Amino acid sequence: MNFQLNDEQEQIKASIREFAESEVGPHVLEWDESQHFFDELRPQLAELGLMGIIFPEEYGGAGMGYVEYATIIEELGRVCGSVGLSVAAHNSLCSNHIFTFGTEDQKQKYLVPLVQGESWGAWGLTEAQAGSDASGTRSMAVKSNGGYKVNGSKNFITHAIACEVCVAVAVTDKEKGNRGISAFIFDKSMEGFRSDKKENKLGMRASETASVVFEDCYVPEENLLGNEGEGFLQSMNILDGGRISIAALSVGIAQGAYEAAIRYAKEREQFGRPIAKFQATQFKLSDMATRIEAARLLTLQAAFLKDNGKKVTKQSAMAKVFASETAVAVAEESVQIHGGYGYTKDYPAEKYWRDAKLCTIGEGTSEIQRLVIAKQLLGD
Repeated sequence: MNFQLNDEQEQIKASIREFAESEVGPHVLEWDESQHFFDELRPQLAELGLMGIIFPEEYGGAGMGYVEYATIIEELGRVCGSVGLSVAAHNSLCSNHIFTFGTEDQKQKYLVPLVQGESWGAWGLTEAQAGSDASGTRSMAVKSNGGYKVNGSKNFITHAIACEVCVAVAVTDKEKGNRGISAFIFDKSMEGFRSDKKENKLGMRASETASVVFEDCYVPEENLLGNEGEGFLQSMNILDGGRISIAALSVGIAQGAYEAAIRYAKEREQFGRPIAKFQATQFKLSDMATRIEAARLLTLQAAFLKDNGKKVTKQSAMAKVFASETAVAVAEESVQIHGGYGYTKDYPAEKYWRDAKLCTIGEGTSEIQRLVIAKQLLGD
C-alpha cells in the first residue's frame, strides 16, 4: 500500500488548505468566542463539493473516496476543528446513513438536497440514558395510521437547530433489545419535531450542538430506513466510517497545534537564543511530529481499506483512538511550549487543546474504541 498522495489528491489538499486559511482562518477566534455557527460558509462548502464529498456524482456529490475525504477533513481541522467537525458529521453520519441504507426515492428526496448544500444534516443516536450504550435507546416509535408516532429525545446532536433533515433511531419492539431499534428520516417540517437546548461547550464552539425532541411526531412508513429492527446495526456500520473522519479531524487539529508550536519555538527567545535551540523543546517537537505521522498513517490505512470495500471496524477504531489521543497530547505540549502565552487566547494553542478533547469522546469514546478493537482481536 502506497500512502503517498497522488497529484490529484495533492491538488485537493492544497485547494482545501487555501480555502481554510483564507475563508475560515480570519474568523476562527471570533466564531469560537461567540459560538457562532458558520452557516454563511455553506454555499462555498457546497461549491467546493464539501457537502457531498463521498457521494456519487449522480446525486450531485463530488464522487471522492475516503482517502480524499480524510485529507479534506484534516486540512479543515488544521485551521478550525469546528468546521472540520461539521463537514464530517454532515457527510459521514446523516447523509451517509441515507445513502447507505435508503431507497432510491429517499435518496432523491433527502440525500440530493443535502449533497447540494441546501441544508445541514443531523444524526441522532445519543440520548440522556444511551451514550456509550447505544442499545439503551428509549425513544419509542409506535405504529400509527400507516406510519409511526415517535416520542423521545436525542442529545449532543450536531446541527440539531440548523438541520432540515435528521436521521435518528427509536425502539419499535422492546422485546428484541438492540434488534428492536429502527432508523427513520425526520423532516424539520414534521409536526412534533423540534430543536431544544443548545450546548455551551468547552471546545468546537462554532459547530452547533443541541438536542432534538420528538413529541407525538408522525413519521410516514416510507421514511423508515431499511427494515424494522435494523437501526442499531445500521448505526454501527455508519460509525465505522464516521470514525475515520474523526481520526482525520484529530490529525488536523494535532497538525495545527504542532505548527503553532514550531512557529513559537523559533520566535521565542530565552537565555539569549530561541527556545527551539534547547534540547527539551526539540524532544517535545520530535515526539509530536512522530505521533502525528503515525496517526496519519493509521487514518490513511483505514481510509484505503474503506475505499477498497474491506471491513474497517478494527482499523477505524484503532485510527480514531490513537489519533484522538495524539491530538490531545500534541495540543497540550503545544500549550506547554508556549508557556504562559499558551494559556491565553492571544495564541491558538489553547483552542487546539480545547477542540482536541471532543475527538476522544464523540462517535465513541476512547474506552469504547478499545472494546471494539478487543472484540475484533478476540473474535467476539
